[in-house]
Amino acid sequence: MPTPLASAAPDAETLLDDPQEWASFGRQCPDTGEQGGAWESHVVVEGMHCATCALTIEEALRAVPGVAQAEVSAATQRARVVWQPGQVQPSQWLAAVRKAGYRALPAMDALAREQRVSEHRKALWRWLVAGFCMMQVMMYAWPAYIADPGDLSAEMERLLRWASWVITLPVVIFACGPFFGNALRDIRQRRVSMDLPVALGMAITFVVSTAGTFEPEGVFGHEVYFDSLTMFVFFLLTGRWLELRLRDRTVGALEAVMNRLPDSVERRGIDGSFERVAVRRLVPGDVIRVLAGEAFPGDGCITEGATLVDEALLTGESVPLARGVGCAVAAGSYNLRSAVEVRVQEVGAATRFGQIVALMESASLQKPRLARLADRVARPFLVLVLLAAALAALWWWPTDPSHALMVAVSVLIVTCPCALSLATPVAMLSAAGALARQGVLVRNLQGLEALASVDTVVFDKTGTLTREGMAVRGVHRLSELAADDALALAAMLARHSLHPVSRALVAEADRRNAATSECWRLEDVQETAGAGLSAWIRRAGDSGAARRLLLGSARHVGRDASGQGVLQQVFLAWQTEGLVPQPLAVFDLSEDLRPEAASIMKALQQAGVGVQLLSGDRAPAVARLAAQAGIAHWQGDCSPQDKLDALRRLEQQGHRSAMVGDGLNDGPVLAGAHVSFAFGRAVPLAQARADFVVLGDDLSLVPQAIVLARRTLRVVRQNLWWAAGYNALCVPLAIAGYMPAWLAGLGMALSSLLVVLNAARLTAPLAALPGVGELGHAVRSAAPVAAQPV
Repeated sequence: MPTPLASAAPDAETLLDDPQEWASFGRQCPDTGEQGGAWESHVVVEGMHCATCALTIEEALRAVPGVAQAEVSAATQRARVVWQPGQVQPSQWLAAVRKAGYRALPAMDALAREQRVSEHRKALWRWLVAGFCMMQVMMYAWPAYIADPGDLSAEMERLLRWASWVITLPVVIFACGPFFGNALRDIRQRRVSMDLPVALGMAITFVVSTAGTFEPEGVFGHEVYFDSLTMFVFFLLTGRWLELRLRDRTVGALEAVMNRLPDSVERRGIDGSFERVAVRRLVPGDVIRVLAGEAFPGDGCITEGATLVDEALLTGESVPLARGVGCAVAAGSYNLRSAVEVRVQEVGAATRFGQIVALMESASLQKPRLARLADRVARPFLVLVLLAAALAALWWWPTDPSHALMVAVSVLIVTCPCALSLATPVAMLSAAGALARQGVLVRNLQGLEALASVDTVVFDKTGTLTREGMAVRGVHRLSELAADDALALAAMLARHSLHPVSRALVAEADRRNAATSECWRLEDVQETAGAGLSAWIRRAGDSGAARRLLLGSARHVGRDASGQGVLQQVFLAWQTEGLVPQPLAVFDLSEDLRPEAASIMKALQQAGVGVQLLSGDRAPAVARLAAQAGIAHWQGDCSPQDKLDALRRLEQQGHRSAMVGDGLNDGPVLAGAHVSFAFGRAVPLAQARADFVVLGDDLSLVPQAIVLARRTLRVVRQNLWWAAGYNALCVPLAIAGYMPAWLAGLGMALSSLLVVLNAARLTAPLAALPGVGELGHAVRSAAPVAAQPV
């Protein structure tokens, strides 16, 4: 719910209009389409607790001219805003959020973390005040419950009521203050959020009880409800505080990763001395000193000192790595041992850590299908709650006006759309946080729902089932060109690709110090997925006709691939325009199966998940590797279209498939699967088109993610059934007058709390989750089976 705001913030918001500050909480969008030149900013929004809050903020932001997109998540309390600098400034759309009754802060600002701590502290104080006053009020109310008729004199009963009234005042003024402030804002802005019915219930209870205290002989004088008021406020605040802590434990895992960069770092000045500056002020070329225990703020190279670094988030490597002078260090990795000096090479969004943060921020703001459905239901549901409370009061009024109002209060308090709106996103984000800690980034939150229904996993071969490193085993001349010249030409072209074959050719050329006897220049380099590379080549200084240089499969250079052996072969050829390609050389490469691949395939099959292998390599090589991995269904010599056709056949047969590829060359194929994984450290995250990106080398993370996705969907369904069942049961009981206000407050608090507690089970380490641990045992004990072609 929106938090009452003081007049602070406008001056601080104006400071964010400085273009140098924009990169600290966002990044510039690619210059494509209508968003050309736009900026994407991420902010933390204070005071959100339900879907109606998120919808209200989205509407306020989208109403600002120059704001192209706005996405708000109540579960993470974050917002993504895409805006045009030429039309609007950050202070203007931040002011729109403030006018709606909320406060937005830069997502990666230290102030946002301080505000989070302050919010926890205030919530704890309100809870303590409500708890202390509740116990005192109960002490004064207890005699009225146990006394026989005539035991309490009228004066004593009045004195106890006055004492309860006085002790209830701090609860109403301090502990309930945010609820009343939020409700007043709702009324002024003609909207309905979850705090409006709650505040209305509190106000009615206090007014009725106050009337009974000041006028014992009046229509409301026969009973007061201070004990019920303080009790349900205490229960409600208990639920809110625990929900706040548990939410930090669940979706907070994502924020912990995104905010791991330091706020400031020591930078060397012109005079050689170091001074501490904000990280956002760093530029490539700066020399910084990173102390032990600090995270590296940018990508760079160590110029002085040696240390150990933790790169678990970036590479999946859990063992600390030694880094000395001349070694590269990455933003987001931790310096574990001693201070080092680093020359900064990349900062911000250009670093791999920046790409990881971009993916996680995007995923945290996505709304899965079930969450969008709950959001659409939440606001109409609150309107129905108000109508139900009014009708209940009218029904009971002729019998007993005091009881009629308390029935209305129970109806207002017992209903909880908050649990309904939190049911899906909290569980999904908890699972995403658990996967992120293990080195699996979730690019598409909806992918978790799709992954839970997968019954077939289709693997690519190179860099997925095999180790990323390939080796050149032989260079065979097919022309008068010398072997080293052919290798150097191939490496020249291969340097434009991240494919494992290209990296192997470059590595072999570097190892041999291979260089061409003539100086060549490449133009218009193109990479064809699943085939190879091509470019126009001409001698340096030669303005004559260029030839086309081709590097890739036999099919790519126009050769017959039949009759080849099990070693992978890559051809180099050049082609004069209008003529057939002339082969220059062929390179033999080999690759090794990942040691865990066979056991993982067996474990997946035992879990009822089918496995298949689709590869662009020759059939003999694919058959050999499929037999080693225990994959019964495989297909070689696949073009990207062949792979897409295979996935479509699976879909026509009623299967739901997950594709595991390298994330770059398999981009179109990954997009054609129900859900997809990009596997390998070398994948540029900004270009990866998969739903999940595996950062490290652990292939077992794929089946573990499947198990976690299935468990997540079960938790989502449990949460939705609980939220719906709770309201279906408790609302009729409250309308019938069988649920007192204090019990309604307890039920409301527990409903949201149970949803978050259920989702918190997903934050455990993957190996500790039921089903995942059994999978790990199966991986270690499984054995391979024979292989047959598809």
